[in-house]
Amino acid sequence: MEQRISLVTLGVADLPRARAFYERLGWRGQEVQETVFFQAGGLAVVLWGRAALAADAGVADAGPGAASLAHNVRSRAEVDDILTVAAQAGARITRPAAETFYGGYAGCFTDPDGHLWEIAWNPGFPLAEDGSLTVPDLTPPS
Repeated sequence: MEQRISLVTLGVADLPRARAFYERLGWRGQEVQETVFFQAGGLAVVLWGRAALAADAGVADAGPGAASLAHNVRSRAEVDDILTVAAQAGARITRPAAETFYGGYAGCFTDPDGHLWEIAWNPGFPLAEDGSLTVPDLTPPS
């Protein structure tokens, strides 16, 4: 597993309120499928409803402060390999790798302190050679 983070997903109670807050800070996001993506250097910060985040990851709603770290990879096989290594290292697999609603492949685990990680291959979010991620234009075609 490369030593990097691709996305930080914040579980929020009220998506429009959270988006408005970050936009008042000067951030500009793109909303798609009840999530808001903000480019933040070589990674993305994502706002998503807390209950949806928990359900997707296979964990109970952690309440305020819920967050997930994502490590995007270049292939489906890497997802499986990293989940195997994580389990051997002491992680608890909370969602085995499977096809995703966005056309990718992902699984989730928690570290020994309960921090949530998603390992994902997403063909719509290609990685640069250095592992950085650029949020593509998410505007639906007209």
